[in-house]
Amino acid sequence: MHAAYVTKTGGPEVLEYSEVEAPAAGPGQVLVKVAAAGVNFIDIYVRTGLYPRPLPAVPGGEGAGTVAALGDGVTGLAVGDRVAWADGNTGSYAEYDVVRADRLVHAPEGVDLETAAAAMLQGMTAHYLTNSTWPLKAGDIALVHAAAGGMGLLLTQIARSKGARVIGTTSTEAKAALAREAGAEAVINYTEVADLAAEVRALTDGRGVDVVYDGVGRTTFDASLGSLRRRGLLALYGGASGPVPPVDPQVLNRLGSLFLTRPTLVDHIVTREELEWRAGEILAAVADGSLKINIGARFRLAEAADAHTALAGRATTGKVLLIP
Repeated sequence: MHAAYVTKTGGPEVLEYSEVEAPAAGPGQVLVKVAAAGVNFIDIYVRTGLYPRPLPAVPGGEGAGTVAALGDGVTGLAVGDRVAWADGNTGSYAEYDVVRADRLVHAPEGVDLETAAAAMLQGMTAHYLTNSTWPLKAGDIALVHAAAGGMGLLLTQIARSKGARVIGTTSTEAKAALAREAGAEAVINYTEVADLAAEVRALTDGRGVDVVYDGVGRTTFDASLGSLRRRGLLALYGGASGPVPPVDPQVLNRLGSLFLTRPTLVDHIVTREELEWRAGEILAAVADGSLKINIGARFRLAEAADAHTALAGRATTGKVLLIP
């Protein structure tokens, strides 16, 4: 089979593409023929070494495809089943991937495999952020950074479905239009304002927002804290612009008894029940049309380096996929 992989950490150029030995499903595992693999910032962190992995490594922990073979002890699945997953670093940048059976979910009828792949990681992340990290309710105000990205569009749609108000941030008017279409009532172009937090407060009559969903990190962190109301929460779920420097907890005190959390998906799908709940609700909403998945770019597997460059350079909107 062919795969995109790294033998050393570094820039996009370290991603190689060639024929490698196909994996085999062990006990409790499933071999899946990959139809589409999601491209996520965690894959970039693996490539750069921010998230260390034994090398050589095939990045990718999200995808969808059809079951090609079952390992010993696997029940509830059959060869040919359409499945999807978002299980850390399994090696999805390949024509075949091996995934734990208990981490797979069935792709519902009416949802094609590319859309299923695009929905899993970001969809379940948006689900836990809006249902568990800060359970949104009608009347809440949420600030969503990078509102035209794959995560931002999903967060905005889900927040609106719960009756919350959304203020989004984007870098261009074209991206702002996408955020408004998803339900953002106001969008701030962060490249055109000197004080983002002041703009947010002006839009909330000085109150600030209840929650900030921030996957950008270093460049937005201070403005995120400054945008919160008293006892508001900053959910820092990613670091697209780089890691946040050490934080003095007294800052949270001074700005109004704020809450700060750094959640991740793996801790919100620990049990099979949680996985089925989050994936089930997201995929059901996609199937009935109440949640729209925006696939912004598709790259061939051989173009994995280009996909990383586009994602890191914020040159994309919606979800980025690799197609074997």
